[in-house]
Amino acid sequence: MATRLGAARLVLPALNARTLCRRCHHVPLRTFTTSSPSHIAKPFVPPASLETHDVEEGLDDSEFLPQRARQRPPTPTFYTTRSDYYEVIGGLQDAIQSTRATLKALHLHPLPKFALDALPPAQPAWADRMDMGAELNVTLSAGMYRQLVLSLKELELYQRIAKTAGITELQEYLGELMGSFESTKQVEARERRILKQAMVGKRATLDTYGRSYTLGRRKTSTARVWMIKVQNKGEESKVAEDESATTYVSTLLSPSVKVPSPSTTSILVNAAPISEYFPLPADREAVLRPLKLAGLLGAYNVFALVRGGGTSGQSGALALAISRACVAHVPEVDPILRKANLMKRDPRMVERKKTGLAKARKAYAWVKR
Repeated sequence: MATRLGAARLVLPALNARTLCRRCHHVPLRTFTTSSPSHIAKPFVPPASLETHDVEEGLDDSEFLPQRARQRPPTPTFYTTRSDYYEVIGGLQDAIQSTRATLKALHLHPLPKFALDALPPAQPAWADRMDMGAELNVTLSAGMYRQLVLSLKELELYQRIAKTAGITELQEYLGELMGSFESTKQVEARERRILKQAMVGKRATLDTYGRSYTLGRRKTSTARVWMIKVQNKGEESKVAEDESATTYVSTLLSPSVKVPSPSTTSILVNAAPISEYFPLPADREAVLRPLKLAGLLGAYNVFALVRGGGTSGQSGALALAISRACVAHVPEVDPILRKANLMKRDPRMVERKKTGLAKARKAYAWVKR
């Protein structure tokens, strides 16, 4: 029994504290910074970049640190979905604030109601939603377009105030700013509208030869009229010195006392006499009516050019032009012609044909079966 235990002691090693410590000693972890004697941590360099990484030059470790500084966006609206649109809105609001401050400094804002009513009327010429969106390179919704137009209307009000006050520099600045939001067709229509308003109530003038030029319209017809006073024999120019002998002898043999012959006038319409151009008596009476009411029939020669429409439209346009010419020559007949309603254009137009009808109102005969 003892022999077996001694054999067992020889086979089994002695397991004491020193042996356990020697077997369980700490194994250090392997690192890639084996060549650096210092304990300063260096950035990790991938193996593929070791060839380009120059250790001998002693580059600063800060060059390999990530750049955290970010560049600022060009505009505050950079992170919006419609940067161009909000940038335009911001520019208009800045212009409104600066213009308002300028007018306040000149004691022109705010104006009382009677002063606002005395301003010239607004003449807007804004482009429509599609054209303005194409100009701004943005698809405009109805609300976005409404917001743009509201800002432009406020600038347009300030422009009218500056124009009335005589601030030319501010007026031109606002005109250039709003010009990019206007349509070419709308601007042309506005100019025609302003010219038409300026011509309302303005009488025609006479040229150096005593001629008047007037214009008349009715339906789709247009008439241009030149009217000049008939010259009497006493007002005619003297006989030329190279007058023929036969004419001079006939003048001597004529009686000394002559009965003045009635003055004759000519009314030419498209280089044709009025009786030939207007065969219907009603059309001729409509043309001559202004001259008869004014008492100027036979005192003036009339030369007219008419275009478009039929005989009734052309006669009405010609009568309106002749009425305006009579007022240009004799302003005293203006109340007479206005009372006869000859100084206003007839606003009636031809009614259009309807679908399912023979004409504008005429219907086909109803058939039961």
